[in-house]
Amino acid sequence: MEYRQLGGSDLTVSEISLGSWLTYGVGVEADAARACVEKAFDVGINFFDTANVYGRGAAEEFLGETLAGTDRSAYVLATKVFFPMSRKDRGLSAVQIHKQIEASLTRLRTDYVDLYQCHRYDRDTPLEETMQALTDVVREGKARYVGISEWNAHQIKAALDLPGVERIVSSQPQYSMLWRKPEKEVFPLCEQEGIGNIVWSPLAQGVLTGKYDPGTPPPEDSRAASKSMGQDMGRWRDVDVLDAVQHLKPIAEEARLTMAQMALAWVLRQPVVSSAIIGASRPEQVEDNAAASGVKLSDDVLKAIDEALAPVL
Repeated sequence: MEYRQLGGSDLTVSEISLGSWLTYGVGVEADAARACVEKAFDVGINFFDTANVYGRGAAEEFLGETLAGTDRSAYVLATKVFFPMSRKDRGLSAVQIHKQIEASLTRLRTDYVDLYQCHRYDRDTPLEETMQALTDVVREGKARYVGISEWNAHQIKAALDLPGVERIVSSQPQYSMLWRKPEKEVFPLCEQEGIGNIVWSPLAQGVLTGKYDPGTPPPEDSRAASKSMGQDMGRWRDVDVLDAVQHLKPIAEEARLTMAQMALAWVLRQPVVSSAIIGASRPEQVEDNAAASGVKLSDDVLKAIDEALAPVL
């Protein structure tokens, strides 16, 4: 496993990180989930990402229980705030940020998180209020750094321009071979401002592993076949996308990589990407994905990937 600095922070994170959206505490059995976390440590993953809304706290509770007893300095822990936790609790107001960080820390069984992230931008709360509340959380010792997820470049820049508040050190956008939007504005700004990117869905919810064949039902043990995990796959299950992904298989074979490894190495080719978040339901997936760390794709492979996916980009 290789490691990268997370933006301008002093956090050193593994190139592959373990997420918990739709999986831990929700769609994956507890024993299998614990085995994934154990395997993560075995292969050198030190970065765990979650959010208060995942399973309405269940994912945080799972990580709190599973990581209890592990040296707190041995891993980097990130969570998020924004989405509804009840009919009244949502958003990035000062009241909500202070309320939700306390609840997250209780579930995670820790005194602090290394990274506290705004899960989305809150148009109903003044940005100054949000950033001051996050600054207070850091100064109270409840978070070491602050980050954001799915903010556009203008929103990120506006936060960076505010005086007297904690500086954003990370951005968490969706990014994969099939979803390249951050390359236009967010990545250039982050590179300019020293912000690290923790990219989510680098495997396009498993589609880029090649496990889904066009026109056939998904494998029984796959995310797409799960009622709790498959509802958000959207366009990635469209026949034209699955057809295009089939053309990646010989490219991966010639590069002597699994499809997942090639897709992860593709996002990690960007220096502005600090870590790629994976979601795993089996420890073998963690081990396979972790092997993408340090892989450098040749220009010929990168060109072949672009040609294969051109019809759906």
